[in-house]
Amino acid sequence: MTQSKGNFEERRKFPRLSGNIPVKICGDEFDAVTETQNVSRAGAFCRVEDYIEPMTKLKVQLLLSVRKGKRLQTKKVACDGVVVRSEPVGKDQKGYYVAIFFNDINEKDADAISDFIQMGMAKDQKENE
Repeated sequence: MTQSKGNFEERRKFPRLSGNIPVKICGDEFDAVTETQNVSRAGAFCRVEDYIEPMTKLKVQLLLSVRKGKRLQTKKVACDGVVVRSEPVGKDQKGYYVAIFFNDINEKDADAISDFIQMGMAKDQKENE
């Protein structure tokens, strides 16, 4: 699916939702707890303190706030991922932005992320009306 915005053509397969979702990433030699900058069914973009080499394999845990009836619950989504991009935040700031591709996620958890994104997008659209 591609969407065109002006002169920019969107090449991502799945929509992304901006926002701060708690995420824990673990590699062979480190653990990091941070928040996403944005997330999709296929991956996440987040900021970490230390450089993580591209192609590093990770264990990823996301904590999604989902509504069950009238109650808000936390759903833990666990999957495997791989760093596909790592870049410095900026000259005056410490840290790195990392793009993580979910290379091993079960369908139920991927669907939970998609549902979370759809609800978030609907909420954003309603607030902007």
